[in-house]
Amino acid sequence: MPELRWTLLLLGALFIAVLAWSERRKARHQSARSNHEPTISDTPAPMRVHREPAAHELPLPEIRARDPSPPQDLPVVQVDDESLVGLRLDGRHPEKELAPEEPLLSTPEEVVSDLPVLEAAEEAELEAEIDEDRTVAMSAEERVGGSPSVDWPPEEDRRIIALRLVSVSPERFSGRAVRTALVAEGFVLGKFSIFHKPDAHNRAVLSVASLSKPGMFDLETIDSQRFSGLNLFAVVSGTQPVREIFEQLLSCARNLNERLEGGLQDDRGGPLTPSRIAALRESVGAPP
Repeated sequence: MPELRWTLLLLGALFIAVLAWSERRKARHQSARSNHEPTISDTPAPMRVHREPAAHELPLPEIRARDPSPPQDLPVVQVDDESLVGLRLDGRHPEKELAPEEPLLSTPEEVVSDLPVLEAAEEAELEAEIDEDRTVAMSAEERVGGSPSVDWPPEEDRRIIALRLVSVSPERFSGRAVRTALVAEGFVLGKFSIFHKPDAHNRAVLSVASLSKPGMFDLETIDSQRFSGLNLFAVVSGTQPVREIFEQLLSCARNLNERLEGGLQDDRGGPLTPSRIAALRESVGAPP
């Protein structure tokens, strides 16, 4: 706009100068012509004096203001997520601004009050189960007076009666389930790192080993292990009541199977069917 004004003023001044120069030239031509042309009367005509118009009397060029440019439409941005509509640049929603006195978060006690309670409850329940297992194990050891004594007869005089309890699930037996089931049946971890069930004189009558070699158990890691099965056996001699020991072994195997929900087999891995049980009773001299 300043350049336009100066341009128009310059053009106006130039126009005035040209107009003045043209008028003056025309006046000179008329005066020269009047001097050379003869007059009718002797009285000379008065000389016409040309008066230059004042600047305010000169016609100025008409100046028109430029038409305002049409408003340019801003690009329209489509928002797919309606939750972003009305969101301010600072990331806060105007309709969801909190009052100055309203805290942004609850007190630490309100936020974390539930978590320690749940964790404490689970931890207390777990400790209660562990204490219960320890109590059962300690009571079994107290009943038998410590670790059972293993006094097996010599190899030339001994006889082994065995049954198997195998897992029917691909996940196998949980170590903790195996331990609690054996402890509930009165077994105590003892010699050879296997479980033994003592009699009234604290002598091992029945024993349980793992089917996987070397067959031993470790109380430090048993709860985190998995077992494919258990080998239940009794080492007897000719002087011992083999019939009673076989019945004890069969009863213990059934009780453990109810707790672990597996499958019973004979010493060769065959299914422990009623006919197979009858054959085993006959082989050990037990009544059918």
